[in-house]
This record gives sequence, C-alpha cells and structure tokens, in this order.
Amino acid sequence: MRIIVAVILLFFAVTLEAQDTVRIKHKNYQTVFSKARKYPVRVEWVVTKKKLTCKVPVKRYDKFEPDPELYSESNVGASYFSSGFDRGHISPAADARCDAVSMQESFYFTNMAPQYPGLNRGQWKELEEWTREQALVHDSIKVSAGCIGNKQKVKAITVPTHCWKVIQITKQKTTLGFVFPNQPEKTVSFEQHKVSLDSIKKLTKFTFK
Repeated sequence: MRIIVAVILLFFAVTLEAQDTVRIKHKNYQTVFSKARKYPVRVEWVVTKKKLTCKVPVKRYDKFEPDPELYSESNVGASYFSSGFDRGHISPAADARCDAVSMQESFYFTNMAPQYPGLNRGQWKELEEWTREQALVHDSIKVSAGCIGNKQKVKAITVPTHCWKVIQITKQKTTLGFVFPNQPEKTVSFEQHKVSLDSIKKLTKFTFK
C-alpha cells in the first residue's frame, strides 16, 4: 500500500513539474522556464570559436525584456527593481556577441535568474570567461546551466538557493560540473565549486548526454 501511495505521489509531482515548466527555443539557446518560480531551471547552448571571433561584434543590448513566447509569465522586470539582486544571465550575452538577434534574445527574462552580485559578478562570470577561453582553443563547447531551490520570494520572483553548470568540451571528451550557492559573498575561484556530474544529476534530476 505504501509503495502504491509513493508511486501516486511521485506521478503527481512529475505532472505538476511538467505543467509548471515551458521549453522555448531561441536562436542561440533553449530554455526551460518555471512559470511558478520565474527563473529558468535549465538553459542549453553551444559556444564556438566562430561565434566569438567576428570582426565587428554587435553592441551589447542591455535592455531586459519579457520573452515574447511567454510574455505574461516572464514580465518580471518590476520584481527586480531595488531588490538587491542582479538579473543574472544563464546563457551570457558575450556568447552572442556576433549576432544581433541572439544578443537581444539573451536579455529575455526566460534567460535570467535573481543572483546576488557576489555570484553574478564573481565566480559565475569567471566561469563564463574561462568557458569562452576554452572555446577559442577547443572550439565547440556544449553548456547546460540553470538554477534550483527557493531561498526567498521577492515580489513575483523566487530567488534560487543554487545555480549550476555542466560544461562539455567536445574535442577533449571532458565534462565538468559546478554548483554555486547563491550568496552575497564572492568566493575565491569557480574551481572550488567543481562537483561530480552524478551530484548534479541527483540535484537537478536532469540527464546529460
């Protein structure tokens, strides 16, 4: 009887999760956005040498907008105002520097999570920069990243407890995993947040190919 109840509860949990999240594909990334939490639980994209080495990079867009594919659920700009949290890119704008459409789409709120400045401007940014350096050397790098948890609620948006990232360097057949606590303090290096892929699978319930 207990097994049957557990299976039923698991079924409803999975069903509710499926109803809450929406997958949207844009030019340079695809996102799985939680309508309840108002942040992406998973964003996937590929960083290549070609995408980073155009002769004339496009200007940074810097206009944060609701995603036209999910306008009402991602119209959360007012919730960030004076919140103390950064509008943290999951797929970074600098990875879209060679295409105007990709640059604009990177500023959709379906690609944003409320991050403390210490994380967003610290080790999260450092890992982004390191990934681009690796892409210039090894070319194609597949990235999957997102957020998880409920630290607190700020108006419409939920502040995640952690942000995570999986980096797959194709030519080296290397996969690296990182989990960052969403905290005000900047840590010494992104390296100290390296974890096993299995631990990220357990944390997120996602699979990685």
